[in-house]
Amino acid sequence: MAKKKVCVSFDYDHDKYYYYLLEAWNSNPNIDFGINDCTPSEIQTESVSVIKQVLSRKIGDANYMIAIIGKHSNDKHPDSDEIGYRNWQAYEIAKNTEKGNKLVVVKLDSGNVAPDECYGVGAEWITGFSLDKIENALKKLAK
Repeated sequence: MAKKKVCVSFDYDHDKYYYYLLEAWNSNPNIDFGINDCTPSEIQTESVSVIKQVLSRKIGDANYMIAIIGKHSNDKHPDSDEIGYRNWQAYEIAKNTEKGNKLVVVKLDSGNVAPDECYGVGAEWITGFSLDKIENALKKLAK
């Protein structure tokens, strides 16, 4: 069976450690998903329109998104007016929904506030970062 194509949305400045864990898990051939970073800070440009194009393509290449919700995931970005959303994570999640992809919301702590775009879209929600929880959420969405 082909691996699920998963785009990962996270706050690069504060939560990249969790993405690196996903990357490490991704190298395991027994894991049934493959990940792709959707973070704008990895895109080497300051142009909001270019970042949007690249993110839209990456999200469009996936079937699922894992949104890692850390302490700063709902902070307002200085370019929020130009982005059209509160921050890049909100934009990524909205694009994911627009493309018809499924969403797993991983709250690192139950007190973390998720972007509004996570709600009402049929997402699977989990609290705590573990491979078992993430795999189970992806399996539920695949049904």
